[in-house]
Amino acid sequence: MDSPSARSLAMLSLLQSGREWNLRELAGRLQVSERTVRRDARRLRDLGYDVQSRPGPGAGYQLQPSMKIPPLLFSPDEISTIVTGLLVLGAWSPDDPSVNAARLKLEQVLPPGLRQRAVATALSTQILQEKPAPLDWTRIGTLAEAVASGSRIAFDYTDQNGRETHRIVEPYRHILRQRLWYVIAYDVDRDDWRLFRLDRMQAIHPIPGHYRHHEFPYDSVGDWLASNFGESAFSNDESGRASRGEQ
Repeated sequence: MDSPSARSLAMLSLLQSGREWNLRELAGRLQVSERTVRRDARRLRDLGYDVQSRPGPGAGYQLQPSMKIPPLLFSPDEISTIVTGLLVLGAWSPDDPSVNAARLKLEQVLPPGLRQRAVATALSTQILQEKPAPLDWTRIGTLAEAVASGSRIAFDYTDQNGRETHRIVEPYRHILRQRLWYVIAYDVDRDDWRLFRLDRMQAIHPIPGHYRHHEFPYDSVGDWLASNFGESAFSNDESGRASRGEQ
């Protein structure tokens, strides 16, 4: 590594995976001595990162969550990536204040050099692509927490024919396709995997409790969408209702 700062950034990236790294692994990945790894771990602690170490022959290091906000050790290219991503989201949802607020908060906590890169990226970037339907971040948060905890959600749904139903599902993923946001979920009452348009879901709320988890039937969402099962969710049958989809 060229400098202590570069080594610290590389070490932090490894530790942020959440796993424990032994001393020899870190030294090999960073191409430095074990003594240097110990020194860089102390440097990260001095910066405010809670790096825990396990002593002994198989000494290990692991990053623990911390309430203290240390300096953000992003590279300039990583900052450009983050800011550009926020600009894309802002172009898609121009009336949503959360995107601009997130970018401004990020700039406020960056050191001067990275802040300059963030401002320059925002100034020089303009998103012209056709935007999808607006995204409700509150709904996304509820869905994300349900997916992460393996819990269920309930909601009221209006399909493309105006029919209203109450659904209980196990959400798996929300996806963007053809400018619309969809939710892939296991429908408990219908004992099947279904696709729901996010903008047609109302009164979304989590259901407390623990339930038997249903495994997604394909290796990836892309495989499912490419299958007849997935494609049929986007096409109408003769009755005008979506087959296995809830459009």
